[in-house]
Amino acid sequence: MNVRHDTTARKGLRGWWLTPERPGLQRLINPWEFRRLNFFGITRLAGSSVAAAAGFICLSYVAYAWAAFFLVVGALNLAFGSWEITIARSAPEVGK
Repeated sequence: MNVRHDTTARKGLRGWWLTPERPGLQRLINPWEFRRLNFFGITRLAGSSVAAAAGFICLSYVAYAWAAFFLVVGALNLAFGSWEITIARSAPEVGK
């Protein structure tokens, strides 16, 4: 079409990053990950349990630095995964 201000075309990296539109801190999430929040949230929760298990195994072998690393990674994955699942649950259902 010969529309002067056609906004349907993506405008480079910024246009790609803003599709779909999301408010505030949700812009930190990659767009392809934002479209599948439930899947990635559950995956992060599973990864956090694996990292925590590795941290506890390192604690049993008295490797405190590695244990701290794995436990921090697990805690961060747990926090981010639960945040993503919260966003996915609060999103309006499309098509219903």
